[in-house]
Amino acid sequence: MRIVVTGSLAFDYIMDFPGHFKDHLLMEKQHILSVSFLVDSMKRLRGGVAGNVAYNLALLGERPLMVGTVGQDFGEYRAWLEGQGVDTSGLVEIANEFTASCFINTDRANNQIVAFYPGAMSHDHKLSLADLGLTGEDLVLISPTTPEAILSYAVECQRLGIPYIFDPGKQSPRLSADHIRTGLSGARVFVGNDYEFGMMAKMLEISEEELIASVPLTVVTRGEAGSLIYVDGRLAATIPTAPVSEVVDPTGAGDAYLAGLALGIAHDLPIEMTGRVAALAAAYAIESRGCQEHRYGRESFVERYQSAFGHDLPAGALAMDAVRSSVA
Repeated sequence: MRIVVTGSLAFDYIMDFPGHFKDHLLMEKQHILSVSFLVDSMKRLRGGVAGNVAYNLALLGERPLMVGTVGQDFGEYRAWLEGQGVDTSGLVEIANEFTASCFINTDRANNQIVAFYPGAMSHDHKLSLADLGLTGEDLVLISPTTPEAILSYAVECQRLGIPYIFDPGKQSPRLSADHIRTGLSGARVFVGNDYEFGMMAKMLEISEEELIASVPLTVVTRGEAGSLIYVDGRLAATIPTAPVSEVVDPTGAGDAYLAGLALGIAHDLPIEMTGRVAALAAAYAIESRGCQEHRYGRESFVERYQSAFGHDLPAGALAMDAVRSSVA
């Protein structure tokens, strides 16, 4: 089985604001909002949902295949991903264009203001999954990219009979109701946070319960409150968060969770175990600044899983090797 990861590839510009955004917003002046935040630091890091998910899957012992479009400045990023064990043969470089860029400003309360420039990602919809030789034994992850590409990948998966995980994420507000319905109609798994579920249910003019029941397996993430996994609309597992030593940077935690979820689904792990593997993968991401700066090997992951959740991962549940030695 191959896990195919679609979605954004970007450079993340991570900034820290030393105060609280709320202290600088005047709600009665929203119609003329003009605010500037002086930040303490900024770093340029590898990111994008697809890049983050693929990196975490590689840490978990997989060799995911990435599909997407990148810019002329992507060479070093591509080489680094390949060094981690990611298959980048499905990435297409767009001449005279830059790789997408995400600007993330985080305040002391871990609230975030994000601006995203799509760049080369705007060409994602021109790619096709049809020439990859995928079968019903493979798994495609549809994560945030352009609305056109999200729709195209979903339609192709349905036509080719390929199971897929549908996670429109932060692109949900840009999707039309018809886009969402199409994505849901053939999805094996539907993933989103509790806010996104409320927003999409309103857009579709249905209840959240109906939305959750529209896909065989639905996962609702709730930040510090953990996540809920539903099977055929019925709550099947309540997944706690894994303890973290320190919350350094929440950016990328959801992508790490998605990688753990995809791993468990691809290998038919029990629902409870799948959710906990995902939660622990997210915990590692939270403890490092940036989305692809954390590292671990099989032994440390298994030991921490037992410590966090009070029971062992069975032999063979994960196929990860020791962490690769290549560095950025």
